[in-house]
Amino acid sequence: MRLTIRTNLAARILMTCAENPDRVLKTAEVAELCNCSTNHAAHVVQRLQADGYVSTVRGRSGGFSLALAADKVSIGAVFRLFEADIPFAECFDEVTNTCPLSKTCRLKRYIERALDAFYHELDMVTLRDLVQGNCGLSALLTLRPEVPNSCSR
Repeated sequence: MRLTIRTNLAARILMTCAENPDRVLKTAEVAELCNCSTNHAAHVVQRLQADGYVSTVRGRSGGFSLALAADKVSIGAVFRLFEADIPFAECFDEVTNTCPLSKTCRLKRYIERALDAFYHELDMVTLRDLVQGNCGLSALLTLRPEVPNSCSR
C-alpha cells in the first residue's frame, strides 16, 4: 500500500498549521517547509478548506490556518478524504473493472477488511497526537524565530 503525494502533503500542511496556531500561513512558505510546489500545496489547501479543516483569508495579507482544534482532526478522516476517490485495486472500481475473477474472487473481501483495519487505526490518531511534544517536528515546522524551550503544549 502506498499513500498518494496529496495525502502525505495534507498531513504535512495540517502539522504545519498545528505548529503555528497563532499565524495565518502563506501557501508559498508552507510549500517550502513541506518540500513541494506552491501549486500542489494550493490544491491540497483548497481541498482541506472545502472540507472544513483549514480556514482561508483572501487578499494580500491572506493565507490559511487550522479551522479545528488539533485534537478534533482525525488523521483517518483526512486520509479518507484524499484516498477515497482512488480505487485500491482494479476490482474496486465497478465502472472500469475488467478482471474476469471479480465475481468469485475472495481476495477483494480480505483487502477490504485490511483497509478497514488500516483506517480504523488512523481514526484513533489525531493531529494533536502527531505534534504535541514533538520537538523535532516543532524545530522543522515552526515559523517562529526559535522553538520554545518547552516543546510540549
